[in-house]
This record gives sequence, C-alpha cells and structure tokens, in this order.
Amino acid sequence: METAELISRLLDVIEKDIAPVTAKGVARGNKLFGAAILKKSDLSVVVAETNNEIENPLWHGEMHAIKRFFELPADQRPATKDCLFLATHEPCSLCLSGITWSGFDNFYYLFSHQDSRDSFAIPYDIQILKSVYAVPEPETGTVSPGRDLYNRSNDFWTSHGLQDMIAGLARSNRETLMARIDDLNALYAELSENYQKDKGSKGIPLA
Repeated sequence: METAELISRLLDVIEKDIAPVTAKGVARGNKLFGAAILKKSDLSVVVAETNNEIENPLWHGEMHAIKRFFELPADQRPATKDCLFLATHEPCSLCLSGITWSGFDNFYYLFSHQDSRDSFAIPYDIQILKSVYAVPEPETGTVSPGRDLYNRSNDFWTSHGLQDMIAGLARSNRETLMARIDDLNALYAELSENYQKDKGSKGIPLA
C-alpha cells in the first residue's frame, strides 16, 4: 500500500471510529486521547477506544484500547505482531510501555507531545518524560532542549508521526492530506474546549 493511501486510511479511522467514542468520553469528563488497533493485512479496525480515566487513571486512550483488545476472545483476536497501533496523540510514558509490553512492533500518531502541551493544554507527557526518565546532562544539570525523550526506533517498535510522513510526500498528496488534518484539528480543538470546561471535576489525578 502506498504511503498516502495508508495515511488516508488512518485519518479515516481517527475521524470515523475514534473521534465519535472520544466525544462521548469527553462528555463524561475524560481527556480527548484515543487509539485504535487495526489488522495489518487489510487495515480493518479490531478495537477503537478512548480515554477512560474517570474509571481508572491508568485507562489512557492507548491503555484502554489495549485492555479491550485483550478482552476479546482469543479466536477473534489477531496476534499483536499482525496489528497496526494508531494513537490520536503521541503516546505518553505509560502508553509507550503498554505498547511495548503488549508486543506491538509499531505505532502511528497524529498529534505530537508538543501539540498535546501547546494546543490541548495537557503538558504531562513531556513533563513526566523529562522529570522521571531523562537523565540530566552532568555539566548543566538539565535535559538538552532538543533531545528526543524516547527512542523512536528501537528493538521493540518503530513510531511514525503522520504529519512527518505527510511532509515527505509529493505536493498533491501532501495538500490533500493536510486539508484533512486541518479538519481534524478543528474537531479536536472543539473536543479540547469541551474537556477544559470541566477539567478537574472528575478526580483525575493529572487533569
């Protein structure tokens, strides 16, 4: 499958499978992060889920999707090596670990950690990666500003930022897909606004 076709399909899943359940989750007081697990063979959706932190603070969008995935009967659940993992937002440290321990060899995401912080007013992904995991430089006592906070390609998986992938495409494909991302930006901006209105009212530790 061509890269542009793959990205188009993943944007379809975000728009049609993840965002609708996320809207319901946000209405209940959850954050706007969601995820889906697809079969690599035909890109059909196995599970599409969203954040459910009002039930359990560990049920981030990705973790909740993994939970639902492993609740499927074994004869209906493909092997993780045969699946593609899609997150609306770049996974946090918890979700990076969940993806790793579950055996997925990849993940794709739309919005970066910086987007989560700057566009969606949720800074904890970067804060936790810096405060808990990144060892400061001995000379300065700080983490270098431009340093990646996790290994994007490693022995367990490779990560793929959809917007970075789009940047490498031919102009015609790039413009078409960026127009779709503009629409998703507007959709998630609205979800973010709805979340921020009641932020902190449901007892989520890091709201």
